[in-house]
Amino acid sequence: MRGTPSEGRPAGVAKPKQAGEIWARWPWVERAVWTDRMLAALETGVKGGKWFSLMDKVSSIKNLQRGWAVVREHKGAAGVDGQTVHRFGMRAEQEIGRLEQELRDGSYAPRGVKRVQIPKAGSRETRPLGIPAVRDRVVQTALRNVLEPIFEVRFAPTSYGFRPGRGCKDALRRVQQLLDAGHIWVVDADIRKYFDSIPHDQLMAEVEKEVADGRVLDLVRAYLEAGIFDGMEEWTPEEGTPQGAVISPLLANIYLHPVDLVMAAAGYEMVRYADDFVVMCRDHAEAEAALQLVRGIIEGRGLSLHPDKTRIVDATQRGGFDFLGYHFERGYRWPRRKSMKKLKDAIRAKTKRTNGNSLTTIIESINPTLRGWFGYFKHSHWNVFPGVDGWVRMRLRSILRKRRKGRGRGRGEDHHRWPNSFFREAGLYSMQEARALLCRPR
Repeated sequence: MRGTPSEGRPAGVAKPKQAGEIWARWPWVERAVWTDRMLAALETGVKGGKWFSLMDKVSSIKNLQRGWAVVREHKGAAGVDGQTVHRFGMRAEQEIGRLEQELRDGSYAPRGVKRVQIPKAGSRETRPLGIPAVRDRVVQTALRNVLEPIFEVRFAPTSYGFRPGRGCKDALRRVQQLLDAGHIWVVDADIRKYFDSIPHDQLMAEVEKEVADGRVLDLVRAYLEAGIFDGMEEWTPEEGTPQGAVISPLLANIYLHPVDLVMAAAGYEMVRYADDFVVMCRDHAEAEAALQLVRGIIEGRGLSLHPDKTRIVDATQRGGFDFLGYHFERGYRWPRRKSMKKLKDAIRAKTKRTNGNSLTTIIESINPTLRGWFGYFKHSHWNVFPGVDGWVRMRLRSILRKRRKGRGRGRGEDHHRWPNSFFREAGLYSMQEARALLCRPR
């Protein structure tokens, strides 16, 4: 394979140990694709600085089988061809064999992407979501298995979104560290319609910096240019990458990687999660300069910052800023309003007063939602959780009140008729108690 380290190094007894060490550094890569030599090339560099001959890795049966396993686990809706995950699975061996053949002989072409509108969290607005066909999701996953490590080794530590071993909590932890260190002036930035606005040619130029396999490059471009089916309308996108496509998060990170590099080289502390980022500064002048720099970089990449959602904030004053579901203000953090609304909407749907299920069944249905929400927002200020617990109990008291022919929501005597201990004994999850356990000295 071209683009791998030169052979001829003497083999020794330490080779198995070295192989084990390199896999320990790359535990998440797909073993159906990556070998010890390829991983070594990631760390030491490849001849010519680019990766060749990758298409055989994308189209291998083992890689496509791994791609199918991921798609099957994630499930999801059918694409424009109407084929469901279940139907694909009934003929998985034949379908994967066909995909392998099409990829090898060059006849593979992605089908269009079905576009649907889904609600934005905590809002009445919607956002577009692209749903590729199941077969295309399998191939995109196989393609990601090949491309992701090549770019991951280059990505900056300021990037946290959709990266192996990194996530929202790591980004939030970094923001808190910077606030504690005095970086209280924040450039709260928002890229307008980022996923819909990425210029294709400039994105492909970034991919071509690392990949020289023409067939793989053609495959990436084919996904970018796949038709969009929006209701009865069909059109071919000239820019953007569909949110919902398997390969889109990686491509989005690739395109913003140069922004990370320029901001870091200029000495700014940026924390980015996909297209959502903040720049943490020590004073207002530094924040102004950072905003001007990042605006110029973003516009130079054919994008724009949202004029109404991009601002400079003093985090020590009222108002604060939102980031990844949290609100930061005056040394504290708590769930932003949309995050709280999303939780309440989910609980309301399960605790209607007309709910005919037993109280035990209702509690069993809402406990996973409460646990999951607390798991993410457990680092909020302590006074968040008693209020949420009380609101949930109110919803349950309202159900019990109606069953006794009462009207309205649970209040007054209902607190004595069904005290907090009643719900505790019924198994209701309490965020206040969970936080108390979390803060208890070990």
